[in-house]
Amino acid sequence: MTTAHTATPATPATPATARLRSLVAEIRETVNRGLPPEPTAYMVAEKLLPHLGRPDLLTEGQYEGDSAHYRQHVLHAEHDGSFSVVALVWLPGQSTPVHDHVSWCVTGVHRGEEHERRYRLVPQGMTARLVAAQDVVNPAGTVAAFAPPGDIHLVRNAGTGKAVSLHVYGADVVRLGTSVRRVYDLPADR
Repeated sequence: MTTAHTATPATPATPATARLRSLVAEIRETVNRGLPPEPTAYMVAEKLLPHLGRPDLLTEGQYEGDSAHYRQHVLHAEHDGSFSVVALVWLPGQSTPVHDHVSWCVTGVHRGEEHERRYRLVPQGMTARLVAAQDVVNPAGTVAAFAPPGDIHLVRNAGTGKAVSLHVYGADVVRLGTSVRRVYDLPADR
């Protein structure tokens, strides 16, 4: 396992649209309830869902990709570090490494489609191996919520067009530089 990551590094938040400011306020209200990670993630997913696919959610610049690797646009980092909102822009063929996260996470596909392979970590003597547990295709308008442990996956754009997704993390990705806790370089079984 390594800690390398192949996305553009997290940078300070970019300008927000009125719709994004409204979404951030809804997320803030949910996070401030102080519930455990898993129910918080599910409730944040409910808040994100109605905003997906809306043309007034992101600015034109927040749709820009990077030909070298998928691109992160930090849309908001809460001042107390309790959550961040990030837009990920995926050009065809781009993917993450197999990884897990530092906190609860909510993803929502805004445009295009993302392919996800979820894994289980299985002890094997003095080491471990990954077992592919599920392959999921997430079309536009799909949300997913999860909390560690059990959040190991790989995400990719297997389509021919650009894909854009919004990710809400229960951490300050600007301060941390990433939402990834660990990258897994282990044998994987199907």
